[in-house]
Amino acid sequence: MGLTVRPGKAPDRFDPFGHTVALLGAFCLFLSTLEYMVPKPIPFIRIGLANVPLLIALDIFPWRVFAFLALLKVLGQALITGVLFSYVFLLSLVGTCASAAAMYLLARCLDRSRIGFTGIGVTGALVSNLSQLFLARFFILGAGVKFLLPPFLISGMLTGTALGLFCEAFTARSAWYRRARGLAGQLPLPPGGISPGETPPEEPPPRNIPPRAAERRFRELFSSRDLCITGLFMTTAFLCNPSTPLRCLQFLFFWFLAFLGGKKNNTPMTLAVILGIVFFNLLIPYGKVLAEAGPFRLTQGSLLSGIRKAVTLEGLIMLSRVSIRPDLRLPGRFGALLGESFRILEEILRRKGIVTRKKFMEGLDQLMTELSAEARGHGEKQPAPSPEPERKLPGLAFLAAAALLTAGCTAAGLITDLLPRF
Repeated sequence: MGLTVRPGKAPDRFDPFGHTVALLGAFCLFLSTLEYMVPKPIPFIRIGLANVPLLIALDIFPWRVFAFLALLKVLGQALITGVLFSYVFLLSLVGTCASAAAMYLLARCLDRSRIGFTGIGVTGALVSNLSQLFLARFFILGAGVKFLLPPFLISGMLTGTALGLFCEAFTARSAWYRRARGLAGQLPLPPGGISPGETPPEEPPPRNIPPRAAERRFRELFSSRDLCITGLFMTTAFLCNPSTPLRCLQFLFFWFLAFLGGKKNNTPMTLAVILGIVFFNLLIPYGKVLAEAGPFRLTQGSLLSGIRKAVTLEGLIMLSRVSIRPDLRLPGRFGALLGESFRILEEILRRKGIVTRKKFMEGLDQLMTELSAEARGHGEKQPAPSPEPERKLPGLAFLAAAALLTAGCTAAGLITDLLPRF
């Protein structure tokens, strides 16, 4: 099934151009999933693997569709990693949008014979890192963010260079890439590139991996829509809590909810992130001095600020992981295309054995070609969307109790904050 992103095309017809957007969006999600598994001291630090499909798309799509793909990438990432209600999503959104705009302008304004994917990749990585650090200065790390500037710039140059070199090699060898550029009118189509009677390759049997028991219970009790609405309410209440100790209690409650929902959590890494954020805030001391060790001063203001920012960040991540599921469907053309990307992602996960270390690029090209061929062969067969589970009284009661507990904790924080003023 392909879904159009151009006006005037019927959404129920196979559109190769729209399918290319969904396919590249699915690979963004796949690479984001791989990168999410890599431990990192600060949650918004990324290698940038998911930027590879954006680099490949530079010579395929016009700006409007390229920007559409960038938004598909960042929202899909948030749904998969469960950070839609956190600062991480805001940082990722700003970084991706700024990076995408910079890369597209550079690719269009300069002769491609003078700048290749490597130069564009480095530029995109640096712009993304700088924009995210700028926001992190206000939301997470405070003035101590300046100590992260040199390593961020160095890592951006290294990762941008590596990803750019990979894209140079892949696009030079890929038959799929040439077909995609042919669809966009950038290159003549190769012989046999698109054939109306082309027979799709035989589809391998799916490998069904059942969810963990706790996740299965959550899926049965709550619909993705009800979870999302409850999560929005709890996010608002959490951010309105002026009391740092009570906000810490809310963070622990959200952590407990994630545990009940069967969400895996790396406790040492979570604690390392909290300590790291507190440390960077302590580098800029202010307020009452609690302790001194040589030139270092531990101050009450910076300590409380660091704790508040750390538990807020991790609390939003925990809450978002509970209340956002990949089966959440958004309305409209964008939502349909996002759903198609998730469908293709499932196919990628089923066939990831095609891509091996010895023949990585050849396997990747084969996988993308197979998925495109199958979409052309089955373009008229649209799978019915999975129905939302029926609302159940225990599930609604649980969501109501969780929302009331969060709101009650915030109300206590507001009262505690107002009492000394009277």
